[in-house]
Amino acid sequence: MSEFADILTDLKDHIQLMKEMGQRTVEISPEVWSAWTAPPRPARQVQAAVPAQVAAPPVQAAPRQPFRAPTQTVSSGKKVYTPEERVAGLAEIAKEIKACSECRLRENRTHEVPGQGNPHNPDVMFIGEAPGAEEDAQGLAFVGAAGQFLTKMITAMGYTRDQVFIANICKCRPPGNRTPAPDEMATCFPFLKRQIALIRPKTIVLLGGTAIKAILNTQVGVTRLQGQWSRYEDIPVMPTYHPSYVIRFERGGISTAAELKKVKRQIWDALKSVLAYLGKPVPTPKKK
Repeated sequence: MSEFADILTDLKDHIQLMKEMGQRTVEISPEVWSAWTAPPRPARQVQAAVPAQVAAPPVQAAPRQPFRAPTQTVSSGKKVYTPEERVAGLAEIAKEIKACSECRLRENRTHEVPGQGNPHNPDVMFIGEAPGAEEDAQGLAFVGAAGQFLTKMITAMGYTRDQVFIANICKCRPPGNRTPAPDEMATCFPFLKRQIALIRPKTIVLLGGTAIKAILNTQVGVTRLQGQWSRYEDIPVMPTYHPSYVIRFERGGISTAAELKKVKRQIWDALKSVLAYLGKPVPTPKKK
């Protein structure tokens, strides 16, 4: 088999593995593309440079490195908390959130919403944007319509809500459920950062563009980053759509049935990629 055929085989395997791990796009630099599409150059004769009685040493090709999902490594220098320290630390953060008056969101809130769930190194931590009306009324994250869809996502992965941790970038409801302002997110973010440090989830699933921009410090939207692995504080991060995005579709938005099906499939593919990273099987849907 020619070297060119070997390259094509390796490329095919590489792309297939990327697809299985949730990657949906591949960027190719202009330089690589030019080299790929350029016509092959004729081989140069270099025999004169080597004495006839001396054999030229064989050239050892560098081994190809296959694409891999994020490895399950523990960052050095990170404090490991005991279960008691985690519970006490989260309680202290919640107390500080309750007393916080650093931004305008406190003025109209009913309850602060620090987040809830399993604080002991859970497999998954879900992070959304900010509380809505139901969350503001109950003081719990994701308990409204979007929360019901999130529960379906969690159940489909084989977990219960008590086995994961659920939180938001902002801990108080923005008036009218508007998108939090940059200064509001900047004020609340240290609380979330401390929660992540205490909990140390194995993976983080970011729900929606606001969470993606805050955690990954990017202006790239959810459509482009959905389903693609990233990292925060050495924790693998999987961005996907916010449940409310799906709810708007289901309530007769401008989308078609095909578009709704596509979005749901993309979310599920992202969650399956998280399960693959965790080494968990994809649960078989229960028959109704």
